[in-house]
Amino acid sequence: MVRLLASLALALCALTAVGAATDTSERIFDRRFRTLKVETADNFMAPPVIRMGTDDRITIKFDEIGEDNSYLEYRLIHCNADWQPSRLIESEYVSGFNSQRIEDFAFSSSTFVHYVNYLITLPNDDMRILHSGNYLLQVHDPDDPETTLLQARFSVSEGSAFTSGGVTSRTDMGHNTRWQQLDLMVDCEGVGAVNPYQDITVEVSQNMRPGTRRTLRSPLRVDGSRAIYEHLPDLVFPASNEYRRFESVSNNFPGMHVDSLRYMGSNYHVWLKTDFERASAEYSFDRTQHGRFKVHEYNATDPDIGADYITVHFLLDSPEFPDAEVYVDGEFAHGHYDASNLMTYDRGLGAYTAAIPLKQGAYNYQYVLRRRGDSAPPSPAPIEGDKYETENEYDVMVWYRPPGARADRLVSSAVFVP
Repeated sequence: MVRLLASLALALCALTAVGAATDTSERIFDRRFRTLKVETADNFMAPPVIRMGTDDRITIKFDEIGEDNSYLEYRLIHCNADWQPSRLIESEYVSGFNSQRIEDFAFSSSTFVHYVNYLITLPNDDMRILHSGNYLLQVHDPDDPETTLLQARFSVSEGSAFTSGGVTSRTDMGHNTRWQQLDLMVDCEGVGAVNPYQDITVEVSQNMRPGTRRTLRSPLRVDGSRAIYEHLPDLVFPASNEYRRFESVSNNFPGMHVDSLRYMGSNYHVWLKTDFERASAEYSFDRTQHGRFKVHEYNATDPDIGADYITVHFLLDSPEFPDAEVYVDGEFAHGHYDASNLMTYDRGLGAYTAAIPLKQGAYNYQYVLRRRGDSAPPSPAPIEGDKYETENEYDVMVWYRPPGARADRLVSSAVFVP
């Protein structure tokens, strides 16, 4: 009885923490923490999705700036397809006690900026996942469990449905212009008796950017156990452009797309080469990490504790966009657009500038624009353009909600690239 009451109290604290946050997105709330990275273990290019009943593992890493470590705990909140908490109680989606101490941490080595690197690996011996779906991992101080310091997202799939499909530039909006279009087939035979028109929801996003997410609530048609999604407006995406990239893996020499670097104040500063608008330029292929970043320092045996914190200076040569804001976007921004990645227009230079503290490594980035007062997500199109040849990554999640169920089940996850 005591254990049950304790579990209910923790569940209430978790829900209170979610409600207190501005949203349930992946983000850092406390400025002591930096470089939140969620990925499938040993597969940097895979989306953060693991399969139930396999050896798949999710790793969640982050740093705390400072000399000493903090005592931190984490908990999991099961979410539906829309990332809102489901109605499941903790014992239905996680085994063990849903508040675990973070015991895997290490101090930075030979860095100008001192920090502590924390690592969480899931599932683990103390916490097994019992239900498929979206999961919000929240980190908190055990003395203040209602205040969330940071939160990360990952998903768990059953793999009971099979998804196939493709991406083409021959779209319902035109052929080889500025669009890309998907067609999908979801075979639900392994799920059981389902009504795809009522029980199945498909979500598609481009390069894991939250602002691009599309929700398909009904297929075009059904053929036996197969649901067909094609010629649907929500499967047509602006093609965008390849991500820009830079590498700063050493403080001894400039890396890719780095113009200069020097030590200033308490850390190294890196100035990138000047970037230019690409909307009116011809498409140019470049290798892509689909927006991701990878921590790296070329001399470090363990980059997680050997990479230093640097200040990266971005410079976009461009006329000023009136009544609009320009941001530097990439996985490092976690889909947020605020003062941390906002650019400032320098009329003397005729360019947008931004200075962003980042951990050494290889980064993908784009410049995105949002009109002031516009509630729509910022768009890369005005600066980067839309090129139909772009090798975007499309992440597809298939959800099943049985009649009367209190939570969505993730039955399939797939990735498609043109």
